[in-house]
Amino acid sequence: MHKATVLTVDDDENLQLVMRQYLESQGYLIQSALNGAEMMQKLETSHPDIILLDLVLPDNDGLTLLSSLRTKSKAPVIVVSGKNEPTDRIVGLEMGADDYLTKPFEMRELSARIKAVLRRTTAEPVEKGVTAGEAGSTLAKANRIAFSGWVLDRLQYQLFDSNNAPADLTSGEFKLLEALVISPNRVLSREQLFELTRQGDFDVYDRVIDIQIARIRKKLNDDPKNPALLKTVRGVGYMFSGEAKVAD
Repeated sequence: MHKATVLTVDDDENLQLVMRQYLESQGYLIQSALNGAEMMQKLETSHPDIILLDLVLPDNDGLTLLSSLRTKSKAPVIVVSGKNEPTDRIVGLEMGADDYLTKPFEMRELSARIKAVLRRTTAEPVEKGVTAGEAGSTLAKANRIAFSGWVLDRLQYQLFDSNNAPADLTSGEFKLLEALVISPNRVLSREQLFELTRQGDFDVYDRVIDIQIARIRKKLNDDPKNPALLKTVRGVGYMFSGEAKVAD
């Protein structure tokens, strides 16, 4: 039985071959697309567990595809790109990527990134960093949590408004919001949130958590200048200050 299905989207056929051979040897099932159109066609008929997306494709810009592919798939996305400027990485994450890996890279690192992203997007909601008290709380065990007109559905990994329309959170945004909502009125540091949502070493200069908080606030219509739900605790981290309860 294979570990997961990986869709690789890159016009470099040699790199596609190397990734296929290595990842298949690691137990993954591989699907390939050489451009954006092929990727969208694949997503019509298949459901990959994770997508590796190059930003420079012959028929489309990868950043544009990051938005459009969400209409076809909720699979997490790792950008695999030759663009290695910090701003490129930040923009990629702001547009909804779950991770960003620059070329050239070692296949072992690619495999490790895939494992980390799949682990945090498919793991049980209560993970390391959540205290025993929180783990035993009603909210931590609930499948659906309601707050301020929203419902956080932990089975579907999605947030729905009062009209049952999805907010289209990325997997990283969902895990971040979930961690805060199940710990209401408790400040969680950036380090804790990084562990819960991204895995790996925390870099104090890494703005991933701040970027994701800004995106979540926008989707929640939570005023960034005076947020009512996701409050910033300067020098520490963030806190969910809304009233949350188990949804019917």
